Amino acid sequence: MSHLSERPERPVVGLSMPHESASLHVTGAALYTDDLVHRTKDVLHAHPVQVMRAHGRITALRTAPALAVPGVVRVLTGADVPGVNDAGMKRDEPLFPDEVMFHGHAVAWVLGETPEAARLGAAAVEVELDELPSLITLRDAIEAGSYHGAQPVMLHGDPEAGFAESAHVFTGEFTFSGQEHFYLETHASLAQVDENGQVFIQSSTQHPSETQEIVAHVLGVPSNEVTVQCLRMGGGFGGKEMQPHGFAAVAALGAKLTGRPVRFRLNRTQDLTMSGKRHGFHAGWRIGFDADGRIQALDATLTADGGWSLDLSEPVLARALCHIDNTYWIPNARVAGRIARTNTVSNTAFRGFGGPQGMLVIEDILGRCAPRLGLDPMELRERNFYRPGQGQTTPYGQPVTQPERISTVWRQVQENAGVADRRREIAAFNAAHPHTKRALALTGVKFGISFNLTAFNQGGALVLIYKDGSVLINHGGTEMGQGLHTKMLQVAATTLGIPPHRVRLAPTRTDKVPNTSATAASSGADLNGGAVKNACEQLRERLLRVAAGRLGANPSDVRIVEGVARALGGEEELGWDELVRTAYFQRVQLSAAGFYRTEGLHWDARSFRGSPFKYFAHGAAATEVEVDGFTGAYRIRRVDIVHDVGDSLSPMIDIGQVEGGFVQGAGWLTLEDLRWDTGEGPHRGRLLTQAASTYKLPSFSEMPEEFTVTLLENATEEGAVYGSKAVGEPPLMLAFSVREALRQAAAAFGPAGVEVELASPATPEAVYWAIEAARGAAAEPPSGAGARGTGANALSNA
Repeated sequence: MSHLSERPERPVVGLSMPHESASLHVTGAALYTDDLVHRTKDVLHAHPVQVMRAHGRITALRTAPALAVPGVVRVLTGADVPGVNDAGMKRDEPLFPDEVMFHGHAVAWVLGETPEAARLGAAAVEVELDELPSLITLRDAIEAGSYHGAQPVMLHGDPEAGFAESAHVFTGEFTFSGQEHFYLETHASLAQVDENGQVFIQSSTQHPSETQEIVAHVLGVPSNEVTVQCLRMGGGFGGKEMQPHGFAAVAALGAKLTGRPVRFRLNRTQDLTMSGKRHGFHAGWRIGFDADGRIQALDATLTADGGWSLDLSEPVLARALCHIDNTYWIPNARVAGRIARTNTVSNTAFRGFGGPQGMLVIEDILGRCAPRLGLDPMELRERNFYRPGQGQTTPYGQPVTQPERISTVWRQVQENAGVADRRREIAAFNAAHPHTKRALALTGVKFGISFNLTAFNQGGALVLIYKDGSVLINHGGTEMGQGLHTKMLQVAATTLGIPPHRVRLAPTRTDKVPNTSATAASSGADLNGGAVKNACEQLRERLLRVAAGRLGANPSDVRIVEGVARALGGEEELGWDELVRTAYFQRVQLSAAGFYRTEGLHWDARSFRGSPFKYFAHGAAATEVEVDGFTGAYRIRRVDIVHDVGDSLSPMIDIGQVEGGFVQGAGWLTLEDLRWDTGEGPHRGRLLTQAASTYKLPSFSEMPEEFTVTLLENATEEGAVYGSKAVGEPPLMLAFSVREALRQAAAAFGPAGVEVELASPATPEAVYWAIEAARGAAAEPPSGAGARGTGANALSNA
C-alpha cells in the first residue's frame, strides 16, 4: 500500500462525522459573505445598470441623472478602471462593456448609501443603444456559423474501417438543455481598503486565488496588495468558480475610489439573468454495432452553447469529449467539439463540468438504439462495458484502470435492488394497467478525477500547532456545503494522531495559502487532503523526535495515537499537550506549509491525447418510475445506488454527496427547463424562467419513495489520500437511470420493440409526447436494425 493511502492505527478518517458547521447551518448562526455587512461600518451598496436588450452597441451613457438621486455616491464606469477593464481569464469579458452582449448585461454600477438609493440611481442612468442582430438559441448559432474558442478533435483507431465492418449503422442528433445552479446564496462580495491601500475582499468564490488575480489586474496593482477570503458559500456547484471575479472587482474598485467598504450582492432575479448556466449541447452522431450489439465505431460532433464569452467553455468541452465513452469500450472513434457563441449569459462550470453532457450523448444513443438492435437496454449496456485484461484505453488514449469495478457495481446494484424479480413484477403490472406504466432502468458511471489542465492539480496548506496543543488548519479549498472542511479536520487529526476536537479550520484566504486551484473537478479532498497530510507529517516527524528523547526510544518506534505518545513495547506515556509544550521549549518549529501535486498526469490539448486523470470513480444506479399515460406525469418509486468512493474519508458526508448529486442530476434531466424569449420583439433574449415560480427545481415531492445508497466496500484507491476517492461530481450522472426509465415507461405504451426519442429535460410534457409517439408507432422487426447510413431505417433526427 502506498504511503499516501495507508491508514495508521485508530484513524479519524473513515468515521461518520456530522458536517463541521452543521449546527451553525441549522440554527442560522453560520455567517455568509453578505452577513458581514452588518458588522462593517459605512458600507456602500452596489447595484448594476442592466441593459434589457440582447445585443447592441452603446452610443451614449449618461450618469448625471443617477448622481442627482439622493443617497447616490458614485457611478462606476469603464473610465474609472486604473488597470485592465476585463473580468475574464480569456480577456474577452469587459467589466464595463461598450457592447451589450446579452439581455440584462450590466454596463455600469451605482454605489449608494442604501440598497434602495443604489437601485433608484441605477434606474436613472440613461443608456442609448444601437441595436444589433442577436443569436439566442444554439440552433441559431449553428446555422449562422457563430463559434469561438478551440475546436478539438479526438481520434482513436480507424472510424471508417469500423463503420465498414459494422452490421448496423445508425445516425441521429440530440439537443439538450443547460441548468441553473440555483445555489441558496447568490453572488456576493464585500471589499474594504486599509490605511496602506491594501484591498481585503470577502467573496463567495470557489477560486479565491483567481478572484485575487482578476481584482489585481482590474485595479492595476500586484497580487500582494489584494487579499481574498472565503468564509463559506451557500452552495456553488461550479457557478462560483469563474463568475465571482468580476463582481468582486466591482466592489474592490468602488472601495478603492471612495475609501469606504462596498457591498455587492445580486438579488435572485439578477443572479438568474446575469450569471452563466450549465452548457446546453447539440450532438450529431453516427454509430456502428456488430451483429452482437457491440460498438464498432462512433463519429460525433458536440457543440456546446458557450454564451457570449468563453469563460470555461473550452475545458468544459474538452471534458465532454473525454467522457463520451462513459463505461463503454469504443475501439474506433472520431469526436469533434466546438463552442457556439450566442447572445445569452456566458455559460460556465457546473457540477460534472462537461462530463455529464458527454456521457448523456452515449447513454441517449444506447437508449435509442437498443430497440433497433432487438436488445434489452440493460443487456446492450453491459455488452459494451470496458473489460479487465483487454488492455483497453479511452478514446483519448488513457488506460482504463480498475475496469472490473464497472461490472462489480453493476452486479451489486442489481442484487441490492432485486432487479430480476422487480422486472417481472413490472411486466405484470404493465399488462394489467393500460393507462399507467412502470419501468426499471440501470445506468453506470465512469468519471475521471483531476483537472484536464495538469498545472491545476496542486494544493497547499498551512498547519499551526499552538503552545496549548490546539491545531489550526489553513488550506486552499473552499467550503460550499460539500463537507471538505470536515474531511480536512479528519485528515489532520488522523495524521497527527489526535482527537478531532483539537483541530479547527480557518477560513480560506489567499494570504495564508497562495496560488491555489479552484475547489472544483471533485479534486478538493484529493489536493487539499494531500497538502494537509504533508504539513501534518512534517509536524509529526518533529514531534516524534521530541517524544523519543523524553521516552528514551528511537523516533521510528514512537507512535502518537489518540493524543498520547508511546514507544513500541514501552509503558511510559507522553500526553499531546505536554509533548507540544516540550517541543516549544526545545525551540522546535510548530508550523508547517504542506504541498501536494498529483503525479502521473500528462495531457496534450492539441493532439487530444494523454492521461489527464489520476483515477476513475465508478457507480451504478437502478431507478424505477411510474408514468401516467394521460398527462405524462411521473414519480420516481425507488432508487438503488452503489458508488465507489474508495475508502471513504467520511462516510456520512459521502453518502450525502451521492444523494444530493443524484437529485441534482435528476433535476437537470427531468425538471429544470431553461427558456428564453426567442421572438423578434423588444424582449428578445430575455430569460423567461427567472424565478423559482417558473424554473422547476427538485423538491421533497420529487424524491424517490425508497432511496438506498451503498458505498462500495474493499475499494482502497492506491495513491490517493488515505485510500479515498472523489465524490462531488460522479454521482450526478447516476441520474441517467431516471431518464432511461422514463424512456422505457413511455415505450411501454406502444408496441413491443418501439424506439422512443425523449427530450431533455424529460418534463411531463416531453414524456407525454414520447408516449403519444410510442402509441402511434408501428412495431418494426429487429431486422430493421440492419439499415445503414441515413436511410429509412436509420434513427430519425431529434
